[in-house]
Amino acid sequence: MIVHRARVVRTFAVAAALGAAVAGCTPGTGGSGPSAAPSAVSTDVAAAGKVTLKLTDFWGSAEGKWIDRVVADFEKKHPNVTIKRTSEDWGQLNSTLNLQLQDDGGPDIASANNGWQSLGTLAKGHLVLNLDAYAKAYGWDSRVPTTIARQNKFTTDVATMGSGSWFATPMARTSLIGLYYNADKLDKLGLQPPKTLAELEAAAARAKAAGEVPFEYGSLDGSTSALLGVQAVLADKGKLNDYIYDSPSVKAGDVAMTQAVQTVKKWADAGYYPKNFAGIDYQTAVSKFVGGEGVFRWEYTGSLGLDATQQKHFGYVQLPQSSGTASVGVGAAPGAMVVSAKCAHPDVAAAFLDYLMSPEAAQAAADLGLVPALSEDVSVAKDSMSLSGESAGAAALDGDDGYVPYFDWSSPTMLDTLGQNLQLVYAGKMTPADYTKAVDADRDAFLAGKG
Repeated sequence: MIVHRARVVRTFAVAAALGAAVAGCTPGTGGSGPSAAPSAVSTDVAAAGKVTLKLTDFWGSAEGKWIDRVVADFEKKHPNVTIKRTSEDWGQLNSTLNLQLQDDGGPDIASANNGWQSLGTLAKGHLVLNLDAYAKAYGWDSRVPTTIARQNKFTTDVATMGSGSWFATPMARTSLIGLYYNADKLDKLGLQPPKTLAELEAAAARAKAAGEVPFEYGSLDGSTSALLGVQAVLADKGKLNDYIYDSPSVKAGDVAMTQAVQTVKKWADAGYYPKNFAGIDYQTAVSKFVGGEGVFRWEYTGSLGLDATQQKHFGYVQLPQSSGTASVGVGAAPGAMVVSAKCAHPDVAAAFLDYLMSPEAAQAAADLGLVPALSEDVSVAKDSMSLSGESAGAAALDGDDGYVPYFDWSSPTMLDTLGQNLQLVYAGKMTPADYTKAVDADRDAFLAGKG
């Protein structure tokens, strides 16, 4: 999970944050430096006595209800533990988490963003625990699929992402980027859910001709879900993984970035977005779509906050690769769960992280209309059109080994680069080719500095 996430442009001030983190951090238990891990751990939560843990996350709507339920279930299972939860705005949390974790009164457990933009910076700054000892104690290496596990790993010197030690954990939920559709509007237009990108574009043209808004979208805060969703349909899976996991020989032009930008710009020029899309923020666009405006929306699963009734009227499609039938999609747990290096009860915190990956947590997700993960023994409501489609999309990615990480993980500042320059493209002030060059300049500068 997660969460990551590129929903809106988030200002992270990475250089200043990392400098402050390294200067003011307290190393984790059991040693010093980012490779430090607890040398002796216990999975006996009761033996810890009365424990209070502080949890900070960025989940609201159905996601917020899910974490509240999981917290309540964990406390019921372990009555000696109290978890005090605080919820913050996604951007606010990710821009301040490094400072919060330096504070003696900061959270014990937090949801971070994967990749260099957040998790790598926290690990580099010695602010979160190396969780390898807990991975061994709880068997995470055998329970968590490799493609998901690597999203939470860095080498102990925090020089390479995607291998090495656990610095975070996923949860029994997955977040994908895919295509949502208003089923009632498709029926009215006499259209079936698209099965390919070409069918989607044909349906968008039909919707526009009928007076509908084909894609509900707003670019005010740099939303990139449509761009990254299209890129996954066009790009080579292996090259896209290599680019995000620090391979300098692969360039953005090799992973269909230019073609993806050309596609979303073409849609804008064709009038497939709302007339004033440049002035619509992310939350407003979501509200408009859920409220019945627009036929399609590229979005992260779980982000629409659909209730049980709405789930019967909105569907979800994971479009296959344009070059064949295989499914490739952006996907991860909706957040990377970290334990603060200052946590006084890391064993209990790790037990809670383990519970977040349990079948019980997966079922709680499905009950709330969220996409479950890490468990096959989950019952999904058959009358939920959206959840059935989301679950089918996740199953397709599982079967095709088609997960790719969120593109913004490739550098600490990539999220801003993607969102801000996409606004310039829409405004006609940057070409798709120059956009691709800007992406490479960001990632290559980061790799050079890291080296």
